[in-house]
Amino acid sequence: MRKSARYTTLAAAGLLALSSLTACANDAASTAAGSKGDGKGTKVKIMVGGLDKVIYLPAMLTQRLGYFDAEGLDVELLSEPAGVQAETALVSGQVQGAVGFYDHTLDLQVKGKSVESVVQFSHAPGEVEVVSDKAAGDITSPKDFKGKKLGVTGLGSSTDFLTKYLAVKNGVKVSEFTPVAVGAGPTFISALQQGAIDGGMTTDPTVATILDKKAGKVLIDMRTPEGSQAALGGPYPSSSLYMQTDWVNSHKDTVQKLANAFVKTLTWMSTHSADEIAAKMPADYSQGDKALYAQAIKSTLPMFTKDGVMPANGPETVEKVLKSFNPTIKNAKVDLSKTFTTEFVEKAAK
Repeated sequence: MRKSARYTTLAAAGLLALSSLTACANDAASTAAGSKGDGKGTKVKIMVGGLDKVIYLPAMLTQRLGYFDAEGLDVELLSEPAGVQAETALVSGQVQGAVGFYDHTLDLQVKGKSVESVVQFSHAPGEVEVVSDKAAGDITSPKDFKGKKLGVTGLGSSTDFLTKYLAVKNGVKVSEFTPVAVGAGPTFISALQQGAIDGGMTTDPTVATILDKKAGKVLIDMRTPEGSQAALGGPYPSSSLYMQTDWVNSHKDTVQKLANAFVKTLTWMSTHSADEIAAKMPADYSQGDKALYAQAIKSTLPMFTKDGVMPANGPETVEKVLKSFNPTIKNAKVDLSKTFTTEFVEKAAK
């Protein structure tokens, strides 16, 4: 059963570094997946918009906890630096699932693609708008975005969407600032330090590293439901497992097993500390600083749901945000009830 809709360049060097990071992430993910996969069970490929991002932590954590194996699944986790690239991999049929932002389901619907969130990891974006120390005096609110270069993970990504909304909401047209695709992690930080961007939107652990290096300051914090409410006017369901609707309907048993595994993880996260969660993750995710990584997880934990259920009024908030700047969605009728399902998480809860 489905719930009704009341719930809804950097320069070449930088790009080369981003490509290298992506390749490393893919290799790491494949290795991690292969270490558990024994050729038995149902094979599923899931593309994640950045496996080492805390906002997508449930993907790798579910594997590390052994919950995929327990459900008889052989899950291969792959990684791309931006959610929009995970979306592309999904609709092209390279993978069966994507872990990325729920807002892609609305964007894809108006483009004629039927995709739905089957497990909602979060009720807040988990995103932070930061400004460089150099630009901090000139950018004190989104009203100051005019004429600035603002970093996003990728053009057409959710960070791009949210940056445009914050600008428009504060009287700045999308044509009056320049979004720059800088990925996350080292490439984002380098762009901030070198002045390639004045500020930008990113997530932990990148945020924690920026603050630790004193490379920038927090302008808007959307890692909590309260922060989401203040910046966006309501709950903003973001990270999720979303899949093509036709595939969901023809592989319900497999989707149910995925939902079972992810809901177990979300429940486990809600009863364990950031330090305990960090200890379960791959060692290299901490970048050599375990305390800082645990702090990054602690700062982001409030964004996660405990049961994978779409938050009430969440889809409506997302639609409002997208319609504010996206002419394609603004002039289209979106059927929010087709952008998510709670069928599988409700069964998982039982």
